[in-house]
Amino acid sequence: MLKSTYSEATYDGQIAELELIREDKRNAMSDGLLAEIEHFYATLPKEVRVVILHGRGGHYCSGLDLAEHVSRSAEDGVYHSRNWHRVMDMIQFGGPVTISAMTGAVIGGGLELATATHVRIAEPSVIFQLPEGRRGIFVGGGATVRVGRILGPDRMVEMMLTGRKYDAEEGLRLGLAHYTVGEGEALPLARKLARQVAGNAPMSNYFMVNALSRIDDMSRADGLFTESLAAALVQTTPDAEEGLRAFLEKRAPTFR
Repeated sequence: MLKSTYSEATYDGQIAELELIREDKRNAMSDGLLAEIEHFYATLPKEVRVVILHGRGGHYCSGLDLAEHVSRSAEDGVYHSRNWHRVMDMIQFGGPVTISAMTGAVIGGGLELATATHVRIAEPSVIFQLPEGRRGIFVGGGATVRVGRILGPDRMVEMMLTGRKYDAEEGLRLGLAHYTVGEGEALPLARKLARQVAGNAPMSNYFMVNALSRIDDMSRADGLFTESLAAALVQTTPDAEEGLRAFLEKRAPTFR
């Protein structure tokens, strides 16, 4: 177990957990917490295939810590935003799958963090919100791309203009969550799914995480061509051979 100031990481073979522990701030995102998240992903042991991300104290992440929101020049503001983008890209495209076990506040930067992860589980206490318009600021951690693609720009505009909140069930319907569960059930389900995902062939997981969202950026023709390349590469791995053989032999596959 490794403990930092704002987060706590634990490791169990192919699965790691990162818990945000700024309980007094509802796990609001400070520069220090963002740096710890970056360090965690940059130093993951090679054997880790799945990360579970969650918050202590009943909240996932309540967004940017406004107490630390200082006046910045336009230049510094661009650099600050781009640093968020870089860290969120590490989560989305770094290789390991990340599962979010969400409780309470998933607000502003917390929603940007959640939508950089690959599987999102919401308990009944979850509140999704983008309140930046009511604070006189604008999203800067990737919401225009990640949240906008889930909701569509029209719904996101309304969400930001009004500061409306979505609960867990509404989030499930809109795509902000993939699962809704009862109170206290998000982390157990995340751990169950993590074991399942970790049991997949690693190159299959890698291409699911890295190829699908990029193909969504492409034209139809480019996307189909990229799909062919991805399929050809994955199908030449030893795990693909093992998976097909296991299917024919009616047994569970044993991947690397």
